[in-house]
Amino acid sequence: MDAFLLPALICLAAAVIAVPLAARLGLGSVLGYLAAGIAIGPALGLVGAEVEDIRHVAEFGVVLMLFLIGLELEPKVLWRMRTRLVGLGGLQVTLTTLAIMAAAIPALGLGWEQALAVGLVFALSSTAIVLQTLSEKGLMPTNGGRASFSVLLAQDIAVIPMLVALPLLVAAPKARIAPDGSVVRPALEAAQPPHGAEHLSLVAGLPGWGVALVTLGAVAVVILAGHYLIRPVFRFVSMAHLREMYTALALLLVIGIAVLMGMVGLSPALGTFLAGVVLADSEFRHDLEGNIEPFKGLLLGLFFITVGAGIDFQVLLADPLGIFALALGVMVIKGLVLAALGRLFRLKGRDRWLFTLGLAQAGEFGFVILGLAVQQDVLSERLTQTLLLVIALTMLMTPLFFFVYEMVSRRLSVAGIGPDHAPDEIDERNPILIAGIGRFGQVVQRMLQMSGFRATMLDDDLATINLMRKFGIKGFFGNPTRPETLMAAGLGTAQVFVVALDDPAATTRVVIFARRVRPDLTIIARARDRAHAYELYRAGADKIVRELFDSSLRVARYSLEAMGLSTTEARERESAYYDFDRRMVRELADLWKPGVPAERNEGYLRRARELNGELDTALLSRTAHRRATDPAPRPSPEETPPDSSIAPADAPEDFADRA
Repeated sequence: MDAFLLPALICLAAAVIAVPLAARLGLGSVLGYLAAGIAIGPALGLVGAEVEDIRHVAEFGVVLMLFLIGLELEPKVLWRMRTRLVGLGGLQVTLTTLAIMAAAIPALGLGWEQALAVGLVFALSSTAIVLQTLSEKGLMPTNGGRASFSVLLAQDIAVIPMLVALPLLVAAPKARIAPDGSVVRPALEAAQPPHGAEHLSLVAGLPGWGVALVTLGAVAVVILAGHYLIRPVFRFVSMAHLREMYTALALLLVIGIAVLMGMVGLSPALGTFLAGVVLADSEFRHDLEGNIEPFKGLLLGLFFITVGAGIDFQVLLADPLGIFALALGVMVIKGLVLAALGRLFRLKGRDRWLFTLGLAQAGEFGFVILGLAVQQDVLSERLTQTLLLVIALTMLMTPLFFFVYEMVSRRLSVAGIGPDHAPDEIDERNPILIAGIGRFGQVVQRMLQMSGFRATMLDDDLATINLMRKFGIKGFFGNPTRPETLMAAGLGTAQVFVVALDDPAATTRVVIFARRVRPDLTIIARARDRAHAYELYRAGADKIVRELFDSSLRVARYSLEAMGLSTTEARERESAYYDFDRRMVRELADLWKPGVPAERNEGYLRRARELNGELDTALLSRTAHRRATDPAPRPSPEETPPDSSIAPADAPEDFADRA
């Protein structure tokens, strides 16, 4: 037990230290786990061969990951994405595999089987790094971001046949003559398990047709059980009213399918992925995800740590230039394939650059495939160590490639080259201009329309624009952060400018520009949080609306009513808190310092504590004043539904001004 617990303790401690640091630096958790493994293994020598015991346990994280991927892929969603999945994603995997295979045969002196395995390893990209980076930089809604996501999804699905096909690439050894003169067939010899290593199998000794029938039967059992058995089992377990029973059932499901697949000679990952797809549209999908996600994340993290700990840096020191050249060569080959596919599928400008540079690295699934390739004797241990280093280096260079994309994107913007869809010609001028028509901007537009006012709506999300047009709501496609687009939309003549963008930094830039060119304009801006409200206050916004402030107040009001307060009393407290918070924000805005965390701003902290102490007094004095001036209770307006977004009837006239 100690031989397992001590290395596990060291691995977990290294992860707790390295992963938050990597996330803080924007490198992603996968690189953090790899760095932790490198630190405790090759660098400090804290773990050695005993880390293999942890790897055997951690490899089950791959099975859990593929089950969760299956849960995310509803059959109808896969069908809608079939063109990009099969076309763009399938071509990327196939062409990249063949290109790297063709380069590996002469460069590494490999046979076609080993070269194909290498091609499969490097055909995949890092889902974790790319998706995290696209989300952080707000690039997911772009055409390049959506194309990248489609390819990553296709790669995740392609891992399944890769894991199944990899053992088939083992070169069959030749027959030999034994000392007694008999002919020994190594393939048959290898098929016999050593003494004491027998395992339960449902296909051992069966003819080929029998193996096929049993295998198909096992797959059918998984599908039928997912459709007809899981629901009653979940209902039975729910009778215990114990949360841990749901976790136990989720693990039982995954482990049971993995064991069944192993008994019929299939990959456990294949079976669990299939089960995930079957359960993707069930009502228990989110319960399964919530119960399995922590185990998947931890086991995968340990798996990457063991990969990092097992890297032989003597290989890197022996030929650093050669390994760096291999890493760059892989990224160049993948980049050329991606660029060609981007042109074929009509990605232009910045979208094609994002698609090409964002997916040029190798991915975390490459570690999984390499581990299986070594176990199956497809690749040698020495070559595997080299390939592990190449994968890690390409992943480490990914932030640099995104930096190159940002430089290219800025130059294309200066040159006037935009996305692959030209901005619309704005043919109308209205007194109200709205930048951003997501969920926030749509509510604003609908209320204005209901009141008889017309607004010009701008957004750079073409899918949202087209969806709005199907419902008869006209919007214009264009980048609302670019000055020329705003001026073309009528910023110079508008009376009201509503900035409802998702990106806080872009919102601030737009407010600064609008205030500079139109000092007389009424600017109403959406704020992410209190700190962002301070920025917008200094940028010149007239009215600032925090995203969740109104809804939070209404939840608090409903809670007070549920506790026995009358509707009038609850509204009084809501209105009192609103007035106090608005005054508090305006006072603290003068003390707020850009770039300085609030907890390090002594003047801000001192005044915030003083104002918090005044909250109860302000509430009592407001209530007493209301009762003295209007002692008769006012009935609540029954025509206002509980979930209405209309402001309380007794709110001040500028109720929407909630900074």
